Amino acid sequence: MDPSNNGIEINLGEVTISKATGKLNESPENGNLSETPRECEKTNGDDGAKVIIENGQAYLESGDHVVSPSEFQTASPEKSDHVKLAVTSKTEVEAEAEAEAAGILQPHAKLPKPEAPPGLHNSPPPSQNDDASDDQKFGASMPAIGKLIRERSNNFSAAFLKKLSSLKENNFAEEFSPKPDVTEFHLSGLKVTVTLKSQSEQQTQALKGRISFFSRSNCRDCTAVRTFFREKGLRFVEINIDVYPQREKELVERTGNSSVPQIFFNEKLFGGLVALNSLRNSGGFDQRLKEMIGSKCPDDAPASPVYGFDDLEDELMDQMIGIVRVLRLRLPIQDRLMKLKIVKNCFAGSELVEVLIQQLDCGRRQAVEIGRQLARRHFIHHVFGENEFEDGNHFYRFLEHEPFISKCFNFRGTINDAEPKPAAKVGQRLTKIMSAILESYASDDRRLLDYIGISNSEEFRRYINLVQELHRVNLFELSPDERLAFFLNLYNAMVIHAVIRVGRPQGVIERRSFSNDFQYIVGGYSYSLSTIENGILRNNRRPPYSLVKPFGTGDIRTELACAKLNPIVHFGLCNGTRSSPTVRFFSPQGIEAELRCAAREFFKSGGMEVNLEKRTVYLTQIIKWFNNDFGQDKEILKWILNYLDPTRAGLLTHLLGDGGPINISYQNYDWSMNY
Repeated sequence: MDPSNNGIEINLGEVTISKATGKLNESPENGNLSETPRECEKTNGDDGAKVIIENGQAYLESGDHVVSPSEFQTASPEKSDHVKLAVTSKTEVEAEAEAEAAGILQPHAKLPKPEAPPGLHNSPPPSQNDDASDDQKFGASMPAIGKLIRERSNNFSAAFLKKLSSLKENNFAEEFSPKPDVTEFHLSGLKVTVTLKSQSEQQTQALKGRISFFSRSNCRDCTAVRTFFREKGLRFVEINIDVYPQREKELVERTGNSSVPQIFFNEKLFGGLVALNSLRNSGGFDQRLKEMIGSKCPDDAPASPVYGFDDLEDELMDQMIGIVRVLRLRLPIQDRLMKLKIVKNCFAGSELVEVLIQQLDCGRRQAVEIGRQLARRHFIHHVFGENEFEDGNHFYRFLEHEPFISKCFNFRGTINDAEPKPAAKVGQRLTKIMSAILESYASDDRRLLDYIGISNSEEFRRYINLVQELHRVNLFELSPDERLAFFLNLYNAMVIHAVIRVGRPQGVIERRSFSNDFQYIVGGYSYSLSTIENGILRNNRRPPYSLVKPFGTGDIRTELACAKLNPIVHFGLCNGTRSSPTVRFFSPQGIEAELRCAAREFFKSGGMEVNLEKRTVYLTQIIKWFNNDFGQDKEILKWILNYLDPTRAGLLTHLLGDGGPINISYQNYDWSMNY
């Protein structure tokens, strides 16, 4: 019995006591030996020598001399004359008795004993050159270390179970009674937080029916209904008839008119915002809600919108699509040399004329006129934009072969060959879909967007399909206000698409690529974010830190640029960062008033600050980047006065009126994305 292991029996085999003075064995830390009397007899001589371990004392008996416990630890050479000890274990009867008391069944005595695999316990004999064994190096045998680790593990588990038992015995429920909102209790190395469901959430889970309501984009009453349901924590289905135009017919059939909002509890019409406010003010909304949707939603209730199904619309193919398809097959499209440049994927004007004469059996003049019509409809373009269409050795290419096509993210393999819709109608539908996206996936102040939610939404899928209709629209038929609203809305929509498709730009180089390389085909030409902002909205002015204008000489897109630069357009553009103005979409009818509102909101939310003590005005970096658009320092401050709230306007007026110097400092720009 090894006393250092708290009574755990270890087979020590044979112990050899050498002549040199030294320890025979390590004593236990507490100094107590096993209580079980044991004997060790001498095996290498006739003289009787015994080691007696009894009642915590060890005795080495050699002849008529007894070694005390202190001498047992450091025996002298005279008393350790190469004594070979055999440590005996408990008798088989004692072992069987203890096993039966512990409930362990022992095998029959005559059955063969199981043997350990060779090499598992028996280590190779130490070589003569070894100074000390492994046990001497580490101070303990490996089986003893393994048993010690298992004991510590068992002791830890027992302590953990004991702790849990004590918690139960000491009225666990009272000790950790839940707080109104969150309960926290701590175990050793573990923190558990329990969040209790609110009453509205519990009520929502108990409801078996469905709340649905019809709405439109940019409807104030619809926003109020949506906000009320969100505050109550109620799940609802919104059917925006601007996103799903064919559901308007269903709305008229169910309610008798097309006014919104119209709320349904299951299949029953509840009413609009007036009915909701009346019931809410009377305090009977919850009871009415339980009565109307306490049962499962029937099949005749308004159906939820389904992802991936488009409304069936009668699209007319372009009347010249038959000719275009023939030309795509018959024309020799190849790379050619023109003005010391290799022009790819092009054909000569004379080749197109010859194909038309053979195919349509018409004269040469008529074939040239057909070629000009194809150019006006943006099926073909001159490779350098020099002319519309001419017969002879002039080179042209199809729109799908333009070099910029790979950067256009509204091109999905083919050009839209359907009859182009009016640009104003396409722009209006784009505005309605994007406004519906903001109402569902933007924060209340519109400063943060849920880009993941947007990317997975049915509204965004329909937007992606819609922007393909921009390929060949005629932008020249738009009025100045319609054109301004169209490009402002297109810019803000493209930024959302770019963040989802490309990701957040990191650093100056990626931001420049984000602004220049993400493009759309619109009206037969490519438009990037930089092209829209600096070429169209800023009347073809150079971007910040650039020496080149967006549109070169002779570029037809210069005809679409705003005739007069209005600096207020900068506050209608959201580039997807936290320091930019909030994202919004404008209507052509109220574009000027909406832009003024956007500028006031931007300056009110931190775009401009005044410090009277330092006589300093802190302005946004946008004004610094585009300082040529705003004028000199005092002109900038006077211009800003028109868009400030009364408090800031009063402070700035005081600085401007006392004749003293005014310092202008520019705020740090937060480039992190608005999500």
